Amino acid sequence: MADRKLSLSNLSPAQPRQDRKRIGRGLGSGKGRYSGRGLKGQKSRAGSHKMRAGFEGGQMPMYMRLPKQRGSTSKDAMPVGPFRTFTQGVNVRDLETRFEVGADVTPEALKKLGLIRNLRIDVKILGHGDLSKKLTVTAHRFSATAREKIESAGGTVVALREEPVPTRSRKRRKIAAKKRAAGISTVATEETEESESPEAEGESPDQENT
Repeated sequence: MADRKLSLSNLSPAQPRQDRKRIGRGLGSGKGRYSGRGLKGQKSRAGSHKMRAGFEGGQMPMYMRLPKQRGSTSKDAMPVGPFRTFTQGVNVRDLETRFEVGADVTPEALKKLGLIRNLRIDVKILGHGDLSKKLTVTAHRFSATAREKIESAGGTVVALREEPVPTRSRKRRKIAAKKRAAGISTVATEETEESESPEAEGESPDQENT
């Protein structure tokens, strides 16, 4: 056998060939009627052995039982989506290295130098790094640190959009009310209370009651 040459007449598979199992061909075949799937149920249906990831048999899956994470960086926070913002940031350290003294920093100039990608998204100047050059910076928004560094270097800040007014959440308002009730108040809170008090408006508490 070892001396025989390999030819089409003596080819044979490495393992014996097994015919596939023919199911649903009558009771006499041994795999008729229910085709080896048993009676009703999930495993008797088509595609039952190709479950998607996270499928728990029809019950409420784990990823739906857990609470959603709120915030601008969560995929459940619509319409912002995960890790998306409505501004593109540029740090003052980039202005220090890419612009000359007395230059006008505009969104068009930032786009030309490759510091931003496009002009359709608002530009926000951030305060990371140092700035020693006098620049006229025009952008849509500025962080408090960036504004301070630009103005301390002798530069000018031109905001294309009005800065949003910071508002306190309901939880912070409740905490502030509890502090006022307990006699713990900050200077800003005391000024607010004085401005809202009837004495500050020239009215006495007795006149208000009457």
